[in-house]
Amino acid sequence: MQYNKVNDGIIEELKTIVGAANVLTEHEKMEMYARDEVSDQLWEKMPEVVVKPENALQISEIVKLANRELVPITPRGGGTGLAAGAVPMIGGIVLSLEKMNRILEVDTENLFMVVEPGVTTGEVQKTAREHGLLYAGDPCSADSSFIGGNVATNAGGNKAVKYGVTTRHIYGLEIVMPNGDIVTFGGKNVKDVTGYDIVHLIVGSEGTLGIVTKIWLKLMPLPKYVADLLIPFADMQTAIKVVPKIMTAGIIPTCLEFMDSLSIKAAEMYLNKKLPYSDAGAYIICEVDGTSETQVQDDYETIGKLCQENGALEVFVADNKSTQERIWKARKSYAEAIRMLSPVYCMEDIVVPVSEIPKCLEAIERISKKYDCKIPSCGHAGDGNIHATILREGRDDHAWHELKDNVLRELYEVVYQLGGNLSGEHGIGAKRAEAMHKHMTEAQLNVLRSIKKALDPNNIMNPGKVLVLQ
Repeated sequence: MQYNKVNDGIIEELKTIVGAANVLTEHEKMEMYARDEVSDQLWEKMPEVVVKPENALQISEIVKLANRELVPITPRGGGTGLAAGAVPMIGGIVLSLEKMNRILEVDTENLFMVVEPGVTTGEVQKTAREHGLLYAGDPCSADSSFIGGNVATNAGGNKAVKYGVTTRHIYGLEIVMPNGDIVTFGGKNVKDVTGYDIVHLIVGSEGTLGIVTKIWLKLMPLPKYVADLLIPFADMQTAIKVVPKIMTAGIIPTCLEFMDSLSIKAAEMYLNKKLPYSDAGAYIICEVDGTSETQVQDDYETIGKLCQENGALEVFVADNKSTQERIWKARKSYAEAIRMLSPVYCMEDIVVPVSEIPKCLEAIERISKKYDCKIPSCGHAGDGNIHATILREGRDDHAWHELKDNVLRELYEVVYQLGGNLSGEHGIGAKRAEAMHKHMTEAQLNVLRSIKKALDPNNIMNPGKVLVLQ
């Protein structure tokens, strides 16, 4: 596809639409929009212009202008993505949703919150709690990620085992389509099968099919009782093999996470605090919640006993807020902590069936030894989502890219052999687009291409992400 450059005339039209203060053209002001949280410079690209609309009508006009002039648009939330999904790899307009940051409604009767995409996930959670309610979407980046970005990648997170990933909590969307039309699908109806399920087509589409401008989030009553378990094991394999036993014990944990020894040490360095049992080979971190204190206690005692019978070194129960925060801070700091080991790294987001996690981790260890590199791993054990991170350490550019290519080729092959897939929650973006094409059948890709072509015939919406179009 041949795109046009953003010229002075287009910039003046953008200023007319959103106001001159909301149009950035200076290099130093646009620089932060040239990357997300991917640490490799390979996935950085300067925008030609950054615009900050304040409502759906302005976005509609921007999209119409981009379509007319054949200029690509890259929608952007908080920039916390890990797949270069919000990076303008083909240049053009970065459309930042940072100014659309209002909570429009909290409906305590129907248990809904209506928000704009620029609200942080943490603010959504906090507002729900203030009303005695729970928004169960809980990515580790909640304090900085935008809810719109969660929708774009169908973010998972810690509570996905019990409450599901983002799509389960989305009941309605207002969308600016690639032709500039503003449409709304869904809303506060709990049941709705009127026409195609456009809401859940858009969730996870990474800004390639439209720009979300309003979101209807489902809330639920806040659990009265919560307990967390920190369970150290001597080695990773012993730890991870207990996960299927927990998942089939008649209990649905709210969270079921794991950290390997490298991840534990990195968290200690980053937090500059001694963690409990930090000499362990692995952690399992488990949370249970409920409306009855007795039920929660029974659940964590059952899980604790199971773990002790299967090699746990100890079962540490945290049933007060400060201790719980201490445990979760170690897990949630994973991405930041990894930078303490290596400022440049490649964080993967592979997912396999829960029963196949032990084999996948064995393969990661084997690949790590084969290529003499460190690959710390942690993730969401309860749903098979593994964050395996290749560290660059002291390698030069050539050695680093060669290492990445070799490790990822073998890692992805293992994942697909185990019935898994490339991404559980971070998305495909630009970073994994070629790998997705390699591992999908032509028939599968044709379905995706047909949808993209029907909705975005000029391919202006986040081109180069998810699908590589000719």
